[in-house]
Amino acid sequence: MVAHRGQSTTQEAIRRRQPAGPESRDVRRYGTPPFLRCARPLVVIAATLLTACSPAPEPRAGLPDGVELELFQLRSDVAERGAQVRIVNGSDDDLVVTRVVFDDDWFEGEGVRERTSTVAAGRTVDLRIALPQSACEDEPEAAARTSLVTLELENGSTATVDVADPLGFTTLIHEKECLRHDLARVATLEWMSFTASTAPMPAELRLSVTPSGGSGVAELGEVQTTNLLVFAEGSAALPLALLVNASGAPTEVPVPIVPLRCDAHAVMEDKRGTVFNVAVEVDGAAGVVEVAASETMRGAILRWVADWCGFGSG
Repeated sequence: MVAHRGQSTTQEAIRRRQPAGPESRDVRRYGTPPFLRCARPLVVIAATLLTACSPAPEPRAGLPDGVELELFQLRSDVAERGAQVRIVNGSDDDLVVTRVVFDDDWFEGEGVRERTSTVAAGRTVDLRIALPQSACEDEPEAAARTSLVTLELENGSTATVDVADPLGFTTLIHEKECLRHDLARVATLEWMSFTASTAPMPAELRLSVTPSGGSGVAELGEVQTTNLLVFAEGSAALPLALLVNASGAPTEVPVPIVPLRCDAHAVMEDKRGTVFNVAVEVDGAAGVVEVAASETMRGAILRWVADWCGFGSG
């Protein structure tokens, strides 16, 4: 309808600009010349042919009836940045999957699993994929984000669907990793040294803050306790209130620690006891970044806990 309105308006404008000469009177007297009467059908035919020849976008193939997908993460997936594509086969036929592709705007590249797996009729199977790194530059806003999973099947068919993340873990990963990415443009945080102690005195960790030399400002709010270590004052967090300028000088922060409890089993089974969360804010985005002790330092801290508590080898 817009095109017709524009065409009518253009014709009226042409008529208004035409002089009332002999040619104009001939058109009014004898009607539209034959060559003009033929022009419009030719234009319509040409437009129709062009439309018919233009390739239409291929529709996205969906899953077989009765098959559903969702994305989630197990505790065992966290450390290795893995995820599970859960396939619920509610159909009457077995589903043989040869390839799984996870493609999300908030991650760089694709997460691909190339292995044949059979999901029997009426069964549910979790297929593990490795998550790509978070995309922290020019990624779309949440409302424009797409998260897709493609299944390639043994019968040669392919299905691509929007995949749900009921736990919202991909959003949390993206926020966490991009906060660390933004902090790195300002400064790096690292446990520089560890000094052991004898009970009941606290040991000391030193947190190194090294500005990047670029531009920007970050605020370090606090260091939080772990499941193995607390602060000498007994508080749940050690306030820092440190404003870091990217062009500033390096600094070190002393962090006094004592064991949370003297539990030999906790020390033997420890996995996260020397990974501290540090609350930070960069460019208005606030959250926590993990600052882990090196493997060498982790071993020294675990030996110190055992000695401090009295169940070490001495």
